[in-house]
Amino acid sequence: MSTAPLIPDNAPFSPEQRAWLNGFLAGLFSRAPASGSQPSTLNSQLTPLTLLFGTQTGTAETLAKQAAKEAGKRGFAATVLDMAAVTAAQLAQHPNLLIITSTYGDGEPPDNAKSLHTELLSDSPLSALNSQLSSLRYSVCALGDTNYTLFCQCGKDFDARLEKLGATRITPRADCELDYEAAFATWLDTALTALGSAPAPAELSTLSSPLSTPPSPEPYSKKNPFPAPVIAVRNLNAPGSAKEVNHVELSLEGSGLVYEAGDALGVIPQNCPELVTQVLAALGCDGEEAVTTPSGELSLRSALTTQFDLGKPSADLLALFGETARPELHHVIDVLLAHPGKTPAPAAFVATLKKIQPRLYSISSSPKAHAGQVHLTVGAVRYDLHGRPRKGIASTFLAERALAHGTAGVFVHSNKAFRPPVSGDTPVIMVGPGTGIAPFRAFLHERAATGAKGKNWLLFGDQKSSTDFLYREELEALQASGLLTRLDLAFSRDQPEKIYVQNRMLEAAAELYAWLEAGACFYVCGDASRMAKDVDAALHKIVELAGKKSPEEAAAYVQSLKTAKRYQRDVY
Repeated sequence: MSTAPLIPDNAPFSPEQRAWLNGFLAGLFSRAPASGSQPSTLNSQLTPLTLLFGTQTGTAETLAKQAAKEAGKRGFAATVLDMAAVTAAQLAQHPNLLIITSTYGDGEPPDNAKSLHTELLSDSPLSALNSQLSSLRYSVCALGDTNYTLFCQCGKDFDARLEKLGATRITPRADCELDYEAAFATWLDTALTALGSAPAPAELSTLSSPLSTPPSPEPYSKKNPFPAPVIAVRNLNAPGSAKEVNHVELSLEGSGLVYEAGDALGVIPQNCPELVTQVLAALGCDGEEAVTTPSGELSLRSALTTQFDLGKPSADLLALFGETARPELHHVIDVLLAHPGKTPAPAAFVATLKKIQPRLYSISSSPKAHAGQVHLTVGAVRYDLHGRPRKGIASTFLAERALAHGTAGVFVHSNKAFRPPVSGDTPVIMVGPGTGIAPFRAFLHERAATGAKGKNWLLFGDQKSSTDFLYREELEALQASGLLTRLDLAFSRDQPEKIYVQNRMLEAAAELYAWLEAGACFYVCGDASRMAKDVDAALHKIVELAGKKSPEEAAAYVQSLKTAKRYQRDVY
């Protein structure tokens, strides 16, 4: 056997590093079993663990993979599974189970979790599964947003149902807000400890022995957003529209951030200066008071502008004013105005506020068509409530102030569950009314840039064609060029009867089904609570009518599209 060093002298390491690596690798290979011998007992010493994720935008999947890495360091043989690939009966094959799942819309399970969720919550498997799951140990980490009434509902459903089916909950469920990192880390540590985690074996722990290398700069991310220069903000609606949708362009030059068509962009917003002034007046403060924030000590005005959420009041804020949840107390300012004689100290006040959370927007550009840039299509949220004007924090920050401010803090949120087909020959059907058009603008630009030959069908709708035909010139040009094979429009207020994208789908049922039979991928983006449900119902009906199938057969057909990743949704 040759004794030549495994790391040659010209490798880019110091002499000390080369010596350490050569020694480590020599020892590692000397322990490797010879051909035909028994495998190492290392794997037999590890405790099996399954990480099961339910995700709509990719966050739960990312956390499941992070959890698997941590579990591997602590003596587990961890496997990450997509909920779409698991049946209720198969859960019994995974004695140690950690579930990480999000909730979207009106308490809905993510698309990849729907089948398992439906199966578990139905009455039919109850008796059969009771005995099978008695040896299952589990814990649930639920991801959600307290701005929604049914906060973390999907995780709550899985948690309660598994207990009812006889499984053993090893640690309480964690219900994580948008700022989930700390709560997730605590849950994972507690769960792994309850499952009997141990220090990693020596053979594993040496793999992470540090080398004396200088630290690399921290990449831009959610924790370290990139201050992206704002290039342009323009209104896409014509005068007279009841809506305000803005096209926003930002530069990513020099950031190192990369994205793909289908991803989302996280935007760190700032509160409206007028709202901050109103809060300061209600507190009786001038804004120069010093307070402690996650970013260090700031003036109260700066802290309220850049650090703290002035939207839905927290339980701690309500308690500070001796309140419980009341329907009329929608925002922080409502709580302050309801108690005009009570002015807590600035430090006590900000201690009850939640941190401003990023808002995710579907990216409406392709990096292949707009190198160094990222585009968004954002509907500005404005309304009156209790006699006061209200604003969406991120949408109006982008609409009113981002261009003047110069930059916006951003990061890329990968969404691997929403991608154009790998093959450019695959036809695509895209349903994206309103701002739901965003990712499909990206898809079309991507397919144009790559020379894709597959057919493209877009169904778009809004209120009025004269004022709300977003990206009209672009879409008509794409249609004239032949890239956009078919464009179906549904403007609900252009005629006495309301016409929506699902109506256009049903009108073209035979052709839509023919596209599906020819291998087309079907995509939906937009409102989860109404539009996406109506489109899904229309799709089932189309398969039933044009495909001459029973309702049960149509449901199985649609499910097969989902399983094959040919039915993808980006809904919110």
